Amino acid sequence: MVQFDPNVPFPYDPDQDAAEKRDIRKKYRALEKRTGEQLRPQDIRAAELVEQVEEADELFQKVKNPTEATLDSTVLRNVSSISAQKARAMKLGSAAFDIDDFVSKLAIFMGGRHELADDASELDDIEVGRRALAKSRRVPVMGFMLGPLSVEQKKRAQEIKEEDIQRSENETTKNVIKIREILEESGSVNLFRFVVNPNDFAQSVENIFYLSFLIRDGLCALEIDDHGEPIIFLCEAPSAQDRADGVTCHQIVMEFDMATWKRAIEVFEITESMIPQRPAAKTRLGGKWYG
Repeated sequence: MVQFDPNVPFPYDPDQDAAEKRDIRKKYRALEKRTGEQLRPQDIRAAELVEQVEEADELFQKVKNPTEATLDSTVLRNVSSISAQKARAMKLGSAAFDIDDFVSKLAIFMGGRHELADDASELDDIEVGRRALAKSRRVPVMGFMLGPLSVEQKKRAQEIKEEDIQRSENETTKNVIKIREILEESGSVNLFRFVVNPNDFAQSVENIFYLSFLIRDGLCALEIDDHGEPIIFLCEAPSAQDRADGVTCHQIVMEFDMATWKRAIEVFEITESMIPQRPAAKTRLGGKWYG
């Protein structure tokens, strides 16, 4: 086969002479016809296959476009297919090579029986290895197994029961009510002064989460005062008549990361949290507690 230098780029030439391309295609199609898939293996000799490969190699030296390269791959595919069929039909002496017969005799040689069953005796692999080494010059090397020696069985994920969900909902409801009571006592207050816990970023996020329920239900309002500060305060939830008259509630998506948390503490000089520090929550999922 033709050897290519990896440092030399593929000779692609879109401006190749049209007459030369037609001649290359004509010769490739003639080769393809001689090695077609309908050809029987017994109709062609191995030497002829070699000649066709060499002829394809010579043509490939002139290939400079994908179309001709595709024809070349088709020819080689056909030659490979015929060669494989001829190999399978190869005969040793007067009898064809029978794979099943070979396996059966190999099993007998290794100390087994004609028909291998689940309870068959162990086969002597070492003896076969010795015989194979005598016919091979390849040095035996160490290999690796495909996969680990032992696989740790994955534990099934804990199922969340209905009582776990109910317990979590009750905890959320309790914290929302507590935040409403604190806001009722404080009156109008800066949003950040109310929700930010200077000692705990996670609880600051939780405070915003619980406050969002009050805003969703129309029990808390948020507005920007004359100084540009976000102010929150309790209000009456709009009734059905109010909504019919055109009163609407609006919600916003607020970004609150650790940088914003630190900046709020610095700008508004927050030293203590208006919402008391809650103990670390522990959630029971299945039979285990998580905190």
